[in-house]
Amino acid sequence: MSFFKKLKERLVKSSSKLDAGIEDLVADTPVQHPPEPANPAPEPPKAADPDPQEKQGLIARLITRASGGGAKRLVDDALLEELEELLIAADMGVDTALRISAALSDKHFGTRLSADDIRGALAHEVAAVLAPVARPFPINGQKPQVVLVVGVNGAGKTTTIGKLASQFKSAGKSVMIAAGDTFRAAAVEQLQVWGDRAGVPVLTAPEGSDPASLAFDAMARARAEGADLLLIDTAGRLQNRSDLMDELAKIMRVLRKQDADAPHNTLLVLDATTGQNAISQVDVFKQISNVTGLIMTKLDGTAKGGILVALAAKFGLPIHAIGVGEQIEDLDAFDAEEFAAALTGLDRTE
Repeated sequence: MSFFKKLKERLVKSSSKLDAGIEDLVADTPVQHPPEPANPAPEPPKAADPDPQEKQGLIARLITRASGGGAKRLVDDALLEELEELLIAADMGVDTALRISAALSDKHFGTRLSADDIRGALAHEVAAVLAPVARPFPINGQKPQVVLVVGVNGAGKTTTIGKLASQFKSAGKSVMIAAGDTFRAAAVEQLQVWGDRAGVPVLTAPEGSDPASLAFDAMARARAEGADLLLIDTAGRLQNRSDLMDELAKIMRVLRKQDADAPHNTLLVLDATTGQNAISQVDVFKQISNVTGLIMTKLDGTAKGGILVALAAKFGLPIHAIGVGEQIEDLDAFDAEEFAAALTGLDRTE
């Protein structure tokens, strides 16, 4: 199964089901009744029943509308307001929902659109928001290129590092991992499993050791062995932000003793199931560290998907990859058009 098909299938199974909501908007088109006159005129005599062929045609039209096939909805203020509510419910946030609604209004107000037309129009506007931030992970030629990976505990940092290491190794890069979350034995063990699977060395330290010291030693070894990439895991204990800030600042200071530009990238891993909380996490980690790019995980869970659109609109940070599962092939480069199509349920020819 291609990554796009898997992405679409798993987003559709998630809690938002934006495409189903679009279908409902068209199927539930309100019937406009004229206002009742103040002094109603006497009822005219009943007309004769329509002939059977006309009656059959009416039934066919009703069946078609009930099934959604061929049904169209006028793009008016009522529809735009319903769309805004749907987009907000999909975690796009108020500002992004209003922005997309305004773009749809400018292009389609007063026209009649089917559910597929609305999906296509939405996908186009969502892709326009995402396209500027959809960028592959940059390989800058530094040896080693030091990549600091940050994020709250449980966001999927450890798994993401393992997948990245395996993928880079498969692409011919020499990779090393530093298990810098020295306070969680489970994180170290998980990285070691990925390292064994990918044939990538994992540098560890005793539980509770100074993460900055481990990062310094790992960079020295990566330089000595000519590694292309050094991926450094970090802790994510946001319940005490000052400690975490001090810890990350110390890691960056010791790395810069060996290379003034290190770390060359700081990747923030976000859990899509946290919804709007992802925005506050980006705010915090931008204060704590110089975040250069995002990776969104767990889009196969109860994620609504639209949070990625909200993040792109608010922060403009590069989105390098997204994850929709636990397997190595379930982490792939972020594609704006594919994501927009999957989010809205739009069929896409591959």
